[in-house]
Amino acid sequence: MPTITGFQDTTPSPVPTASGQKRRHGDFATFTEALDYAAEGSAGYNIYSGRGVLLEALPYSLLREQAREMARRLLTLGLQAGDRVGLIAESDGDFARIFFGCQYAGLVATPMPLPVAFGGRETYVGTIRGMIETADVSAIVVPDIIAGWTDDIIAGFDLKFGGSPAQLMELPAADRPLPTIKPDDLSYLQFSSGSTRFPKGVCVTQRSGMANAHSISRDGLQVRETGDRCVSWLPLYHDMGLVGFFLTPMACQLTVDLLPTREFARRPHVWLDLMSRNKGTLSYSPSFGYDLCSRRSGAADIDLSSWRVAGIGGDMIRPHILESFAERFASQGFDARAFVASYGMAEATLAISFAPLNVGLRTDTIDLRRLETEGVAHPCNDPSHLLRTFVLCGEVLPGHEIEVRGANGSILPERHVGTIYARGPSLMSGYFRLPKESAEALSADGWLNTGDLGYMLDNQVVVTGRAKDLIIINGRNIWPQDLEWSAENEIDGLRNHDVAVFSVEENREEKVVALVHCRATTPEARTTLSERVSSVFRRHGVDATIILLPPHSLPQTSSGKLTRAKAKTMLLAGAFNRLDENTPSAA
Repeated sequence: MPTITGFQDTTPSPVPTASGQKRRHGDFATFTEALDYAAEGSAGYNIYSGRGVLLEALPYSLLREQAREMARRLLTLGLQAGDRVGLIAESDGDFARIFFGCQYAGLVATPMPLPVAFGGRETYVGTIRGMIETADVSAIVVPDIIAGWTDDIIAGFDLKFGGSPAQLMELPAADRPLPTIKPDDLSYLQFSSGSTRFPKGVCVTQRSGMANAHSISRDGLQVRETGDRCVSWLPLYHDMGLVGFFLTPMACQLTVDLLPTREFARRPHVWLDLMSRNKGTLSYSPSFGYDLCSRRSGAADIDLSSWRVAGIGGDMIRPHILESFAERFASQGFDARAFVASYGMAEATLAISFAPLNVGLRTDTIDLRRLETEGVAHPCNDPSHLLRTFVLCGEVLPGHEIEVRGANGSILPERHVGTIYARGPSLMSGYFRLPKESAEALSADGWLNTGDLGYMLDNQVVVTGRAKDLIIINGRNIWPQDLEWSAENEIDGLRNHDVAVFSVEENREEKVVALVHCRATTPEARTTLSERVSSVFRRHGVDATIILLPPHSLPQTSSGKLTRAKAKTMLLAGAFNRLDENTPSAA
């Protein structure tokens, strides 16, 4: 039940799909203006448990009222315009009330992750404390699920508030007018998904946030006048969940059914069941979410025929996983043409490009060896060659620009791999209080160095990987994803994100290392797994040291992406519990 409003009902009725008002596609100056308009209709958020039970129905009309009251409570603390308020983000009504309370109070909401992707309490608390320090927050709200960790999180910080939503609600509401919110005011700080030891807060203004919501809803998703409804399990501390399925739907008056991120991996079928029950039309996931659903047979008596945009983002797109999902659920009405690839990042608020709707994935199969040696994506379908299939991630959103540049800064021709740059009204104003890092990422004329590598094909962007992950050996540019994907796809028992590949320096030479999750219980099976992984890599022309680890050892970001940089740091620090032939099984 909701903790701070008294808006409780043992059998709440869900907020309906229809808003009953003229659709506006995020054409507002601020998020508060957008919520003011959404409150005139009947759409809103439905908060579900991990088992798919409706816990709270929160129409935008009620949310606006509660958020404005929350704004006055926050101002009672003595917070000033522009102060940061940390929100450890549970997917519930409390997060919505406090986030929008910050918007109405002129405060900067700062979402932070729940402990779902970190290795234990100590590591998690250290990460949150790093974010508190980086963002210089004046208050932090900790949900009840980790209330026992609050003292460790806030120890030593000079905060005006550090406690639960219920404790925040006990404060009196200031009896004074709320400030006027301006387009260039900071709306929130978004910690990029790779932010761990040295977190960087992306500054998103009201103007840039609204610009992206407008482009996503009007041009990317092409939200319809009637009938669209969102379903999401994505974390609200990550840009894809926060912008894509929390802020954008509100800005275009859509109802959203929210599931808790922390329970998704245990019951992924609940996502599909909710899509079926509520006739959801719009939902997104990284590839691993579709993979989980394909491998688990919990969702049987469902109807996915209403699902018109099945988006993929947040990680490199794996076509074979999506093909398996489409085949698995075709008999339940899922249409593979619903798949929509896209590209974006927190530094661009969220989205940069969208693939066309209603056509499914478009792929490009290329000669991998020529890509590695020439930096050019030559099309090839000869099975005697080493091939790689990439997904086209669409044309840049209107009002935005994409360029692929070479090392000398020149714009590269089609199919030539280089660094992807982006420019447009959705871009961040910079990293919070990090002028050096901001200047490195953003040029004076507004171009963002995304840090991604890719190429252009038919005006669509194709992402090949992160520049910092690239392995360079003997003049070859080797993408670790190619090795990881080959092993996971070809070796029985390996799953998505079971392999992490990177290079380390040894005796002044680059050496490739592969960390592999091992579920084998016998020495013979473990030896076989190592040999099979080595064999796959040798076919790529790569000799690697294979290190077997217990399942769930490899670190992930808050959005579920494998983080090779952290895995490398952990290996060099001796942090992994390695398996050898005689180690008892940890599966």
